[in-house]
Amino acid sequence: MSIYYPNHERPFSYIRKFDNTAVKKFTDLLSYENWDDVFQGNDVNEIFNNFHNTYLRIFHTSFPIKKIYKLPKTKPRLTNGIKTSCANKRNLYITYRNSKDPNFKHYYKKYCKILSSTTAAAKKRYFNDKIINSTNTSKTTWNVIKTVTNKRITTDSATSININNNLITKLITIADAFNTYFSSVAVNLLNNLPGILNTVNTNPLEYLKNNYSKPNDTKHLNNTTTHEIDKIIHSLKCKDSHGYDEVSTRIIKISAPHILSLLTLILNKILSNGVFPKRLKFSEVKPLYKTKN
Repeated sequence: MSIYYPNHERPFSYIRKFDNTAVKKFTDLLSYENWDDVFQGNDVNEIFNNFHNTYLRIFHTSFPIKKIYKLPKTKPRLTNGIKTSCANKRNLYITYRNSKDPNFKHYYKKYCKILSSTTAAAKKRYFNDKIINSTNTSKTTWNVIKTVTNKRITTDSATSININNNLITKLITIADAFNTYFSSVAVNLLNNLPGILNTVNTNPLEYLKNNYSKPNDTKHLNNTTTHEIDKIIHSLKCKDSHGYDEVSTRIIKISAPHILSLLTLILNKILSNGVFPKRLKFSEVKPLYKTKN
């Protein structure tokens, strides 16, 4: 006879750890790279792909994905002293429930009152420190409000959608339907506008020619500089949100001193050749499911 024991594995998630050691490794590897395939290239798409591939290789090496097990939820605002007092309160309650001594009952109620006020003060101090030390005060404030008001994040997810009166449950079909919709929505809207159907130009450059009185008008674009690129990067907000390549503005600002000359070269190539890298046209669309919608 065999006994089956179900494997209840703790919940986990995959994350990249951006600690000081990993950041130093990242900047060191960037400084060691010679980037010859970028500086010696001429094709815009080729040099950008070479830059992006090398950058992502160093990024993935420095910040590998790690499996992190989720710990039981705790309240960091509760100090060890408050936790000890809460445990003591539970023991006192057992005695209070079976005691008929009025002095002890008065002591227990006073103890609970003091503990309650101490916990409230610790909670207030914890949230105040969290807001003061935050780099994004507005976002942190709203997170605190959601925590205090006990507003939970809904975890509902759409398992089926209605496509042309057909209920679809296959995930790959649902994803393809969203991709088709978002990639064609602009054209479909344009075609449905009254009086536009017969005047739509297939070549977008025709719109520019039609809006200039002189057909030979030219635009002169000056080359950018490393100083200008550095100024733009430092004007970005430090955020951890990212696109399909997982590189956030925080990482870009950290690596800026090592890639300024590369970005300047690539941008000047874009301006001089009039070609925008195909890889920068990629986007990640995540439809957010709303309850009963």
